[in-house]
Amino acid sequence: MKTSLLIASACLLALLSTIGAALPYPILPPLFAAGASNGLNTFLGLPPKLLFGLALTINPLGLLIGSALLGPMSDRYGRRPVLLITAVGAAIGHAVTAGALLLENYPLFIVARFATGLLEGSGSVARALLADRLEGELRRKALSWLNGAFYMGWLAGPLLAGATLQFGVTTPFWVAVAALLLVAALVAATLPREAPSSATSSWWQVARDRHSLNLLREPDLRSLFIITLAYTCGVTGFYEFYPLWLVEVPGYSAQGIAWTTAAMCAVMTATTIVAGRPFQGEPLLRARRYALCVAAIIALLAASNATLGILCIILYGIPHSFYNAIVPNYCAERFGATHGQGAVMGLISTTFCLANIIMALAGAVLTLIDTRLILLLGAVLTAWSAWRMRTWHHSMRSRVQGALS
Repeated sequence: MKTSLLIASACLLALLSTIGAALPYPILPPLFAAGASNGLNTFLGLPPKLLFGLALTINPLGLLIGSALLGPMSDRYGRRPVLLITAVGAAIGHAVTAGALLLENYPLFIVARFATGLLEGSGSVARALLADRLEGELRRKALSWLNGAFYMGWLAGPLLAGATLQFGVTTPFWVAVAALLLVAALVAATLPREAPSSATSSWWQVARDRHSLNLLREPDLRSLFIITLAYTCGVTGFYEFYPLWLVEVPGYSAQGIAWTTAAMCAVMTATTIVAGRPFQGEPLLRARRYALCVAAIIALLAASNATLGILCIILYGIPHSFYNAIVPNYCAERFGATHGQGAVMGLISTTFCLANIIMALAGAVLTLIDTRLILLLGAVLTAWSAWRMRTWHHSMRSRVQGALS
């Protein structure tokens, strides 16, 4: 496969698969926090904000498991079959989600969101597809473009939700079904068939023995995991709860949330054009500066009025895009050859999913007091990750210098 076709296919795959994951963000806050009673926000008489937090948690829980398993499984069984199965399975999951919304059945909605998240954890496979076939500057640029495609999905998903809600709350999910079936067709048409796997172990044995969390046995990867988990907790706390802030402070509906999210993601996507360019200096120290900027923006959002807060949401994407252009490429170069690109990219995706779960659970409690508390917690965690990144960098440099001497 030509390099340009490989990159274009991976980016389109990321775009279409992320659209489905991004759909609920402008849809769910009004369902749970707008004051109108329905079968979803009155389940078992629990507080609507608590139900909202649990609804946010369950999809990332599936993503956590899927991200830890699908990358290593694609190392063993091939990228193409894993991507085909997950695309079709996620389409089915969105169809069941639409049915749960029609029935206003909260337990079915939770099960469907979990299963969909499990199968949407294939982002690590797309990253591994580029990481194991490209090298050097081209790989860094391609991974940056792939991040841009993910951001475009976060833009298109909310826009799609806002544009189609007038036809019914389930319409966006049916469009996501069509998009994911298109993903499956794209994978079948563009990725070459791979040689049959010589593995004799069952998929369960592969899942048990080769999942990405096994990498935490390595001290450097364990340190990287902790640092990126703290950073991503701040990021996911922002992602999950700024829509609720938009409902409570400016009083936005799903359409207002969708347009604000679209503006933020448009800025993110535009930033990726320059984020992948070469730079001088240490990657981790450069990423640290962007992490500090992200922490400052999230903290400012928590303390802002409506106008300044919306500006913070939109501008947030600039430093975050630069951070994401650096860290995945650093991990691919430093750890991919030794541990497998699928496993390494799976570990990166796992941090995002675990952070989603942690912050959704924390937010389910803190938002009962004040939504701004979860945003402040995220800002503190992101700032801590920036401080810890500098310490880890100096520790690694000292070890290298000691070995050379």
